[in-house]
Amino acid sequence: MSNLNNVLVMGAGLVGLPIARDLVHNNEFDVTIADLDAERLLAAANFGLKTIKTDLLSNDDEAWFASFDIFVNAVPGSIGFKVLDKVIAYGKPIIDIAFYAEDPQLLQQKAKDSGSCVLCDMGVAPGMSHLLSGYAASKLKKVDRIAIYVGGLPIVRTKPWEYKAVFSPADVIEEYTRPARLIEHGEIVIKEALSDLEMLEFDGIGTLEAFNSDGLRSLLTNLEADEMVEKTLRYPGHAQMISLLKDSGFLNTETVSLKNQNIVPLEMTQKLLFDQWKLNPGEADITVMRVLVEGTHNDGRKLRHSFELFDQYDMQTQTHSMARTTGYAATAALRLIASGQFNTAGIHLPEQIGKQASHVAFIREKLAERAIYFEENIQEIG
Repeated sequence: MSNLNNVLVMGAGLVGLPIARDLVHNNEFDVTIADLDAERLLAAANFGLKTIKTDLLSNDDEAWFASFDIFVNAVPGSIGFKVLDKVIAYGKPIIDIAFYAEDPQLLQQKAKDSGSCVLCDMGVAPGMSHLLSGYAASKLKKVDRIAIYVGGLPIVRTKPWEYKAVFSPADVIEEYTRPARLIEHGEIVIKEALSDLEMLEFDGIGTLEAFNSDGLRSLLTNLEADEMVEKTLRYPGHAQMISLLKDSGFLNTETVSLKNQNIVPLEMTQKLLFDQWKLNPGEADITVMRVLVEGTHNDGRKLRHSFELFDQYDMQTQTHSMARTTGYAATAALRLIASGQFNTAGIHLPEQIGKQASHVAFIREKLAERAIYFEENIQEIG
């Protein structure tokens, strides 16, 4: 390891806390976790973590911010870009999993000027999905198709939703409302979220439904393919119920008047659904992902590279699967930087890191040490 030892994890939520716990294990790093929520910080302190209660967007933390060697941005997407913009100024390495709507590449010059090495979107999806897509694409002369299917699901299927929010419920709702960008015939097209429903089979699970969601993000501009799509996985029937809410106006953001009060339908729906979708401590979940990259090899063969992930709740550490797969991808990337193997200033995305086979091997090895496996297969097609 290099001398990059003092880590600040920003955000003590469902993913931030497992990140901090993983990094502090065996005293590998000196870790502090920062959040504004006292209850979350108490949970972190119970695991022996150092904590700081602060508004991460305030200007009252300049001195102690500068004392850290590496930052992890694990705050909600609503403030993620602003937090990243702030900490880049310190010129330190940053692992970013905030998954905000803004394009982090807008901060490219600022990161280069400050000397900050920033690896964005380094979770499971986006994250490992992009890293493996970039890796497979680098092995092909021409890429015909990239398809990513991913979902976090509860093991216990409770009616009516058969779903629990394994990350911020507000971000889940946005998946259902934000238009999906994909590539068809080499051009970026926009479709409604929840569209192009299809049924897929997965070993050990059975049938899941897949629908368009806006998860390609930087892949749209950083990789070339004739066709490219990312779809969210749910138990069958979920998309139909969400579409009914959407079509009936329950996800609208325009204010309506009810008994002399102004109400935003989306806010009311979120309030009602969040309690139903809350993934409680001890509730087991699974993470499922399939990445397909098809194209022409240098020798002219048509090949399909596939990666399959199936991960479950860790009973021993009581860590949810989505937190494991997202958080440990981030800590693997942090270890890559701390090892000195990658430290170039600027904004970097997982698909760019994926072009370096040694970086991919390093990250997959760290995940395998935590019993997270991506089953790889290459077959000839066509």
